[in-house]
Amino acid sequence: MADTRTRHRWTDADIPDQQGRTVVVTGGNTGLGFETARMLARRGASIVLACRNEEKAAAAAERIETVASPDAEISTVPLDLASLASVHRAAERLRAEHPRIDLLINNAGGVRPRYGRTEDGFELTLATNHLGPFALTGLVLDRLLTTSGSRIVTVSSIGHRRGPINFDDLQSEHGYRYNQAYFQSKLANLMFTYELQRRLAAAERDTLAVAAHPGNARTEFGRDMNVMVRAAMSPRLRIITSWMLQSPHMGALAIARAAADPTARGGDYYGPPGRSQFTGHPARVESSPRSHDQSAQLRLWQESERLTGVTVPLPPPSYRQA
Repeated sequence: MADTRTRHRWTDADIPDQQGRTVVVTGGNTGLGFETARMLARRGASIVLACRNEEKAAAAAERIETVASPDAEISTVPLDLASLASVHRAAERLRAEHPRIDLLINNAGGVRPRYGRTEDGFELTLATNHLGPFALTGLVLDRLLTTSGSRIVTVSSIGHRRGPINFDDLQSEHGYRYNQAYFQSKLANLMFTYELQRRLAAAERDTLAVAAHPGNARTEFGRDMNVMVRAAMSPRLRIITSWMLQSPHMGALAIARAAADPTARGGDYYGPPGRSQFTGHPARVESSPRSHDQSAQLRLWQESERLTGVTVPLPPPSYRQA
């Protein structure tokens, strides 16, 4: 679907003043998360980098401080999305240190080439990309609900089109394919966003749930993949791969737009436009028909609550479209 609300190329210059806003970015020490945090800090936002590696997070915070608005505060919180204990500790600290959260950007994610399980018994890709962000969102949601104009931004992927959700084998116990596990988790990101937005609207809250995808961005994401993927992601080949790969800054623009565009509506999905959606300035785009299956969204929500033990404090809408 074409974005009819603006015809110019949306850039970081379009980000409105973020003075006084508190932004939590998961995985903000590198790649897309770092670029998004830096853009918002330049416009005055106080940034909390929620990251697994504390040393890298501290180094990233120092780099962001050099370009941040003078009143912006840059801090870090340890967070490993593959550990529910870590998610709970991070949420407790965020709640203790920040009475208001304006933006929660669920950016951190990854893909595991080989099958693995977390300490909680979950398949690693599903845990990192969906169950962890689901739990974190539920645990800090009250800080967003009491903050006017707040948003939850969840980062998906064009790979979501190649799902689906395998409810009969959600943990990939009966044959693991890393690409299918990743595609499933990215579809879950969108289904979570749409179900969350429906519940927010039913509860008459002004907090928005929106999503974004970066197209194909040249980041550290493929560092654990095979040699061909790593070669394609190399900046040295940008002249050859520019038609299908863009810089981390360009990829992060979709996340920044989802976070800051004043015309955004709940349930909007931003990413590079066009048929392939590989590269380009962000526009409002359409996700796959499968992502809009409301019965599957509800089932995923209920299963996520059961697995994580986190009950999101929003009741389901009384009416669901048939």
